[in-house]
Amino acid sequence: MQFNVQDMTCGHCVAAITQAVENAFPQAKVSINLEQHRVVVDNVDDAAAVQKIIEEEGYTPISAE
Repeated sequence: MQFNVQDMTCGHCVAAITQAVENAFPQAKVSINLEQHRVVVDNVDDAAAVQKIIEEEGYTPISAE
């Protein structure tokens, strides 16, 4: 699954999102392209749950699927 997260702007943002998703889904593979504001999460089937986790970190994810 992919999300555009336009308000993700720095390394801290990347770390916060990655840690939050991996804490909730230890099997998750999180890839982030900061320049494109793109978050890709593999090995997780619940896009709504991942989106909520990113929102709870203070960001605004938009599904890019």
